[in-house]
Amino acid sequence: MAKVNWFLLWLLIPISFQGFAQHAFIGSNRELFVDDFLIDQLDGASLKLHAPKDEGVAFYLDKPWEGKFSLYSTIIKDGNIYRAYYRGLPDVKEGNNRELTCYAESQDGINWYKPDLGIHEINGSKKNNVILIDKELTHNFSPFIDTNPKAKPAEKYKAVAGKQRTGLYALSSSDGIHWVKIKEEAVLKEGNLDSQNVSFWSPVENKYLIYFRTKDSGFRSVSRTSSIDFETWSEGGKMKYGTAPLEHLYTQQTSPYFRAPQIYLGIGGRFMPNKQVVTDEQADALGVDPNYYKACSDAFLMSSRGGNNYNRYFMESFIRPGIGLSNWVSRTNYPALNVVQTSPYEMSIYVNQDYAQSTAHLRRYSIRLDGFASLSAGYDGGEMITKPFVFDGKALELNYSTSAAGGIYVELLDENGNKIPGFSKEECQLIIGNELSRTVYWNKSTNVSRLSGKAVRMKIYLKDAAVYSFRFY
Repeated sequence: MAKVNWFLLWLLIPISFQGFAQHAFIGSNRELFVDDFLIDQLDGASLKLHAPKDEGVAFYLDKPWEGKFSLYSTIIKDGNIYRAYYRGLPDVKEGNNRELTCYAESQDGINWYKPDLGIHEINGSKKNNVILIDKELTHNFSPFIDTNPKAKPAEKYKAVAGKQRTGLYALSSSDGIHWVKIKEEAVLKEGNLDSQNVSFWSPVENKYLIYFRTKDSGFRSVSRTSSIDFETWSEGGKMKYGTAPLEHLYTQQTSPYFRAPQIYLGIGGRFMPNKQVVTDEQADALGVDPNYYKACSDAFLMSSRGGNNYNRYFMESFIRPGIGLSNWVSRTNYPALNVVQTSPYEMSIYVNQDYAQSTAHLRRYSIRLDGFASLSAGYDGGEMITKPFVFDGKALELNYSTSAAGGIYVELLDENGNKIPGFSKEECQLIIGNELSRTVYWNKSTNVSRLSGKAVRMKIYLKDAAVYSFRFY
């Protein structure tokens, strides 16, 4: 009899583990509504994409060594300093391709200046903001701060740069200004590599990643490769987009969202070749280079949770081209890499605009913290039920907004969808207002610790309201 019982127990253990493994473990991570990762049912509610607010020009690309073909920008918030890196390129005439890597700085992410770094001589003077002059590196130089706990202090900053002809090189810096190659030879030689290829350390996957330009069925697309030391890289694998149709993703700007690093956001440039808006006469009046107005571009939002999969839940434009024909020329509206916080309640996204024109500039857009998308419902109300998940924490926090007539209730259910006593809608305090952080109350208590580590579902009731993110803490 004992032998039979042990045998039965042995059979049951894998089943039990398998069942538990089907539930997402979110721990105390902040979860955003940029995908349907946790969503099981929607009734009268939907995921809504939100457009950032145009805040105007951050700075013009008006230095003689910058110019109308400046592009492929990266913004880094480094403590109390904001750093901008971008390609400087006055023209693209044959035999006159003078690509440089330029640098700008800010104390608030809003007001920018270009320091005289004194590193490279241009036109007989070292009074300029150029950090690199190297035809192999300056086409699409893209840096990041290395948060790997094993990173050397002398290599606090890392970058990849290069072209298809040369391959991608790995670079490092101690100060973000002076850069050296980590290896003399290229670390990645596959792919097209002719736009902004991006890299970062992933604390979730515990490795370095490069997302780089490739082709898929004739479309500009993305592949990714990984490394544990930033020198030796795996064979790249093409990114997949689920059931979404292929589009020309000229840039993809994939990076961990700083408030939820388990979610990689891609805020990139979508290219529509042969979709001409500007006439020949209008292009001439704008002073647009003849090769750069017979297509148009906008900005899109996609996400990934690691591996070779993107989620393109939102196919609509994230940032539409603005009013005026200058916004409708080829290769304009390409976002810079990274979203950075610029106030206690908002973030900034930067976009290269007026490409191939004398008015070329970097433009700033603002959006509330976590406000890329939301779970939303109108006046008639709606509901959302999650898939089962496991959390770690003592309380639940929402980032939300409602109208004066609206409101939100939150209910916690067991994995089978049954109400858990003490956490029903009827016991939940009405949530009304507009807050980045609001703790949910049931029966005058916020304590959910007895459910921590157990599989639960969450049901959110909304009326004329939006929830941007939530987390247990």
